[in-house]
Amino acid sequence: MANQPLILISNDDGITAKGIRHLVEWMQELGDVVVVAPDSPQSGMGHAITINDPLKCYKSDIFPGVEAYECSGTPADCIKLAKNYILNGRVPNLVVSGINHGSNASVSVLYSGTMSAAIEAGIEGMPAIGFSLCDYDREADFSHTYQWVKNIAIQALEKGIPQGTTLNVNLPARNKEEIKGVKTCRQAKAKWQENFDERVDPYGRKYLWLTGDFIYQDEGSDTDIWAIENNYISIVPVKYDMTAHQAISEMNEKWEI
Repeated sequence: MANQPLILISNDDGITAKGIRHLVEWMQELGDVVVVAPDSPQSGMGHAITINDPLKCYKSDIFPGVEAYECSGTPADCIKLAKNYILNGRVPNLVVSGINHGSNASVSVLYSGTMSAAIEAGIEGMPAIGFSLCDYDREADFSHTYQWVKNIAIQALEKGIPQGTTLNVNLPARNKEEIKGVKTCRQAKAKWQENFDERVDPYGRKYLWLTGDFIYQDEGSDTDIWAIENNYISIVPVKYDMTAHQAISEMNEKWEI
């Protein structure tokens, strides 16, 4: 495999998740695979890193014939460990994260551990893609996305990803219709409206369970949500430079400080 591209794989659902098993299998058709993934689910961790506890990282034989490691930290930790410790100077040609169980479209990209692994790779200068299937079932069917995921990875390997960006790819859940195609689009304007369900434990103490609703605030037909709802795969190029450049001149004109 000396002449094959090196592909690093991580996720946030944990190394035993169904989605990462598919991603490992499919990426083996394209290159030499190394897996560094959390040893337990890390959904919703965003770009958190571990600074107050030691990190544990052990070799795993979960994927036969694949160099794999399970890490006690977050998805971002996994990428940092891979680049600066495990790979020992080897530089991945591509980093792929997922396949996440559930959508990471719109504002969910900010909370996603799957996307944070990919974004961390982008910060480190490595081309990266986060893949998510819009189906939260732990036994979700991923098979209809095989050729699409593989083709997107091939395009990234052969033609590159724009500098300073990471790709957020959301795949429609399986339904009666074939996937119509791929839309490169913008992030939809939306938000989560949180609710806190108050409950009582067996000792009579109150505790809160986070719930909420997804509030869609965008009528555009050029968004990731529109694409998914119309059975297209959405690709949103995500910038990790979060500067609101247009606000700089506005603030300089209006603020008196």
